[in-house]
Amino acid sequence: MREQTKMMYAPFSHPGVTAKGEPRARVALSALETLWFNTGTLCNIECINCYIESSPKNDRLVYLTLEDITFYLDEIERDGLATREIGFTGGEPFMNPAMNDILSETLSRGFDVLILTNAMQPMLRPAVKARLTALVRQFRPQMNFRVSLDHYTAALHDKERGPGSFAKAMEGLVFLTSIGARLSIAGRTCWHEDERDARAGYAALFRELDLPLSAQDADALTLFPEMDDETDVPEITTDCWSILNVDPSTMMCANSRMVVKHKGDAAPSIAACTLLPYDPRFNLGVTLAEASRDVALNHRHCAKFCVLGGGSCSA
Repeated sequence: MREQTKMMYAPFSHPGVTAKGEPRARVALSALETLWFNTGTLCNIECINCYIESSPKNDRLVYLTLEDITFYLDEIERDGLATREIGFTGGEPFMNPAMNDILSETLSRGFDVLILTNAMQPMLRPAVKARLTALVRQFRPQMNFRVSLDHYTAALHDKERGPGSFAKAMEGLVFLTSIGARLSIAGRTCWHEDERDARAGYAALFRELDLPLSAQDADALTLFPEMDDETDVPEITTDCWSILNVDPSTMMCANSRMVVKHKGDAAPSIAACTLLPYDPRFNLGVTLAEASRDVALNHRHCAKFCVLGGGSCSA
């Protein structure tokens, strides 16, 4: 009977069991500490390995409106949820024309805010810069801008993001520093480079730009594990927690969810995490209450990025 079970399912296909017939690991939501909003998948650039396929043409996730955001902020307050952090990602969040109003509303309610940005042209438009300057002046302790910088050299960063991307990101970093914004950097680990060498390279860049960041601080410089759909990765079983000495409560889906709005849908919905906005198996409903159920780890990203890679998108 066990041998028959082994052949029943393809890897990562069944929420309850693995291809070998072993019980699949699940993660319970211990507390909604971070709520992410994907402000839309449109982006000013098209990166080669973007996990969400953002581009100037991809609007599979449409812009969230201020009303969409306040619906969920109201639910957090009404139900007394433990949410302390609101994260914004895309696409490029500053492509969304409502972004500054969304930030103002979120910050005025007392939430900490994490903004994932490429710090390029959408953020550097004069009207956006003026609003951001005012918001940082008023809410600086609550705001953190995490700037995507795939490598500390222009050659490799531009290889991923296109010619001139590094120079424009440097302009954005200098602007954010000039207004006193709190910063962190998101780098990549796809360059087959020792982590010590990578952090040394970023440290040199930080000194050159006079950025108030320590490359040795994992919060100031996060080097994310890579994600792809081709690499063979093991499925995570219930026994893996003890075998790997990993606590399921440290997984992203134990403390966060992400609001998205699919093109053509009348209302937003909630994905289990930031990495899986398109997979219907990880659509948990419309309200935060509906989305509070357990998550089965039946995706390659669950295994490679979160469990084995130790990755997390939160601050």
